[in-house]
Amino acid sequence: MKKRNIKTCFVLIAAFFTGLTGLHAQIEQDSLVNVAFRTIAREDLTGTISIVNVPDLLKKSYGTYSLDNLQSFVGGYTGNIWGQAPLILVDGIPRRASDIRMVEVESITVLKGASSVILYGSSASRGAILITTKRGSIKPLTIDVRANTGLFVPKSYPNYLNAADYMTLYNEALTNDGIATSGAGYTQEAIDNTRSGTNPYRYPDIDFFSSEYLKKAYSRSDITTEISGGDKNARYYTNLGLAYNNSLMKYGEQKKNNDFAFNVRGNVDMDIAKWLKASADAVAVISNNYAGRGSFWSSAATIAPNFNRFSPFIPISMLDPENSQLQAIVKTSNHIIDGKYLLGGQSTNPTNVFSDMLASGYIKTRNRTFMYNLNATADLRSVLEGLSFTTANSMDYTSVFSEAYQLPYRTYRPTWATVNGQDLITALEPFGEDKNSTNEFIGRSTYTQTMSVRSQFNYERNFSGKHNVTAALLGWWYKRQFSSDPDNEGGSDYQPFKNTNLGFQAGYNYQKKYYADFSAALIHSAKLPPGKRNALSPAVTLGWRVSDEEFFKNTVSFVDNLKITASYASINQDIDITGYRANNTSEPVDHYLYQGYYSNTATFGGWYQWRDGVAGGRTTLSGQAENPDLTFVKRKEFRVGMEGALWKNLVSLDVNYFSQTTDGLLARGVSIYPAYFSGSGDFRPWINFNKDKRSGLDFSVNLNKNIAQVQYSLGLVGMIYSSKVLRRDELPEESYLARTGRSLDAYYGYISEGLFENQAEIDNHARQTFGPVKPGDIKYKDINNDGLIDSRDQIDLGHTGWAASPFTYGLNLTVKWKNLTFFALGSGNRGAIGFKNSSYYWVGGTGKYSDVVWGRWTESTKSNATYPRLTTNSSNNFRNSTFWMYKTNRFDLNRVQLTYDFNQDVFKNSFIHGLSLYVQGDNLLVISRERELMETNIGLEPQTRFFNLGIRTSF
Repeated sequence: MKKRNIKTCFVLIAAFFTGLTGLHAQIEQDSLVNVAFRTIAREDLTGTISIVNVPDLLKKSYGTYSLDNLQSFVGGYTGNIWGQAPLILVDGIPRRASDIRMVEVESITVLKGASSVILYGSSASRGAILITTKRGSIKPLTIDVRANTGLFVPKSYPNYLNAADYMTLYNEALTNDGIATSGAGYTQEAIDNTRSGTNPYRYPDIDFFSSEYLKKAYSRSDITTEISGGDKNARYYTNLGLAYNNSLMKYGEQKKNNDFAFNVRGNVDMDIAKWLKASADAVAVISNNYAGRGSFWSSAATIAPNFNRFSPFIPISMLDPENSQLQAIVKTSNHIIDGKYLLGGQSTNPTNVFSDMLASGYIKTRNRTFMYNLNATADLRSVLEGLSFTTANSMDYTSVFSEAYQLPYRTYRPTWATVNGQDLITALEPFGEDKNSTNEFIGRSTYTQTMSVRSQFNYERNFSGKHNVTAALLGWWYKRQFSSDPDNEGGSDYQPFKNTNLGFQAGYNYQKKYYADFSAALIHSAKLPPGKRNALSPAVTLGWRVSDEEFFKNTVSFVDNLKITASYASINQDIDITGYRANNTSEPVDHYLYQGYYSNTATFGGWYQWRDGVAGGRTTLSGQAENPDLTFVKRKEFRVGMEGALWKNLVSLDVNYFSQTTDGLLARGVSIYPAYFSGSGDFRPWINFNKDKRSGLDFSVNLNKNIAQVQYSLGLVGMIYSSKVLRRDELPEESYLARTGRSLDAYYGYISEGLFENQAEIDNHARQTFGPVKPGDIKYKDINNDGLIDSRDQIDLGHTGWAASPFTYGLNLTVKWKNLTFFALGSGNRGAIGFKNSSYYWVGGTGKYSDVVWGRWTESTKSNATYPRLTTNSSNNFRNSTFWMYKTNRFDLNRVQLTYDFNQDVFKNSFIHGLSLYVQGDNLLVISRERELMETNIGLEPQTRFFNLGIRTSF
């Protein structure tokens, strides 16, 4: 290509991204970057690695969670890596990201490529995220204090029908089903009395989302103090934090709901001798949660507004004053609410959510986490120039237990009568009994313990100022052990997760122009049969800084840096070795799947009668055959990447193509073994059979520019992603039902042809086999033209996005003028589908009715109906189909923050070294055709916007 054409291409690319109005993903050009078991210079990175400088980010974007909004800074990360949960390491140790707050973090490194994670062995085969906490430095004592307080404001609540409308439409559903409303339905008198609201205790109309039960907003506050400093002998960093929030609830015991957290971290680095350094870190996280009993949010999505024909409260003022038995009940009851009410109930619902909230008690959950690690590094240059030795060990312990108080209580069902034109309660039927208790008890109790040990030799040397050589030999082991005693009976279930591997790395670069790296891990797994428990995982990476070549410099002058990398890796892993025991597919197991077993237990075994046809006995059956050849699952990956900077670093970009296959995923061999191998017993073993492929392109593009006194940076990150099932153990009834050849997240459903308009149309259509079909029901397409609509008429409707949407992206923008900094970030996705299949849309039986049913099919609305006919038997209509399908395309404005940094001259003669004020809004906006659906939670606490005011100061 001619010089002019090359330059034109780069100019067009830069012009495109320059026109995006401003962003710089917080991917920093740090001098040293944390990667697997070592740090390397930023310019020497050759794997697919993204880095976030958290202290710089916190100056303009405050967050609490350590991985806060990471999808807006790292292409290919969407809360996971391609739908797979990565290994999280904090200071090199497997830990929960939720145990680390953002203010404790120095940097975050996302390792996506297989070659980047291979030294971690099996456990990081789905990628890894390295969280590195802050450390002290040589400087005087410095104290930084940050305080925040803010409000969570609900975005929206579901819109449900009031009680009278619900009762009316429920009657319509019964009529549509041919069921007389005089039995299961509601009388017109009851409907009219409910609508008039004259006696809400006899004719209740409950609005769960009213101000009677919920606040308009709830608050959160936190304060953090950081203390750091040190000299050449020792450096220290200490972090102390407090956080508190309450909740939306303002009713019963739940009005006390709150969360409180306290954390303390101490990181110390010491130079013990010229050749020996050590560090010790200790962390304690204490959190308490208080929750009143009562499942409010799930009840709000399920309990009809007429509260299933009874009121949760019985007014004492309406009890027959002449009835001494009723008055005696009032005097002896343990629960008189506000001095006015008894608790209501009935035989089918002796308790309810409101009585639970008022009388049942509370649960205090205590979480205690302690983390400790000790590292030591010896400089062995006296033995060999460039040689060092590092050893590290850690122990973490988390306990979660609850202190509960629960009190049985009595409810009553009233008998109503009209006396002299007034409603009176003439009788009360009791359910349960009132009991007294002053004792808390220990409820749920769980424990998690993680231990790790690492030792490694490192070699790093430069020869003749041109040849740079690195090497490492390491061993890493960690074990995570769980125990639980949910019933407080003293028993525990232990199933530790272990990772054991040896690692080797050797790297070379010539004048930082030509790179070569070989890494390998020898992996051990106890999940596999003897003789198959060890495997070698190799990776090779090559890099070429093209911009340092003379021919390139003389051709393309506006390119500051251009590096091309390529890698291939093959990881043997056991984290996907998981299955289930025969006849118990709901309980996954991952150990001893290679072993065969027999059983005559009640869970799995055959029962045969004797010849008399009366007596019988249980016989032993095969539950699973042995497979001594069961082996590792293999992730094989090829990557090509390009990293560049243009026009004196005005534009920087990083683009990577990846193609990954996962081979040897477990299956039972239904397509291999004859059918008679299962049935009365199961003689099939677990085998390595299934194979998946993931491929795509992830990228980041950054623009940095100053215009007069305005500095701005704009960044775009994203991923174009596809997946494919290469092999599946399946026997599809129709070829088009085969999962092989389709995307991993392909969803099969039915094609809707609208709603049946009349019986003749039903008679002339293929017979639908899902239940009674009447005019107003959904009509499905007969895919195989066999005259029946059944499971064989499903087709691939599209990507559900669980493995990552076909296109995901993130944006962030920084604009700085004098002492003011404006920051905004967002993220989005395109190309996936979802289904409106929650209870809000699929209304059946006696379930709660939402406002979507106003679009129901009737004889008068059949030309423009948007919802099927109302029915109490929804087996035909409530199936995932194109009728309920929607596109999940969306863009989220995740954060906007405005920060003012006071001029340091203001504090020139004071003990304050700096002061910043900021206001912030989170989760502000969703742009989507289905915004209302996406912003509304059903059966859960509502989504919220968060408005925060913060201050940061240094002493």
